[in-house]
Amino acid sequence: MTSLGKGALIFFGGVLFGTAGIKALSSRDAKKAYTHCTAAALRAKKSVMETVTKVQENAEDIYAEAKQINLEREESENPIESEPEKSVVTESKKAVESEPEKTVESTEENEI
Repeated sequence: MTSLGKGALIFFGGVLFGTAGIKALSSRDAKKAYTHCTAAALRAKKSVMETVTKVQENAEDIYAEAKQINLEREESENPIESEPEKSVVTESKKAVESEPEKTVESTEENEI
């Protein structure tokens, strides 16, 4: 057999195999298999997304607790600095509350 005949035989064999493959891939049984595989992939995706959501919620809880721990630790290390701020705010609130409100009407009455 010549190289030209051999090449032609290989080419036609490939075309025949490709045509048979396309027919097999587009059959009802193949479509049913694709459908089942896609359904399994969707179930797997749902399961993964539920797990990811749980992990994110736990990470948020851990982050919030860590911030609280650091805040408490910071307050316990610097109790002198945090207490005066509270007393200044309290004293200024008391001063504002104890002052009587002056209105335009009261100043007009005093002038008459």
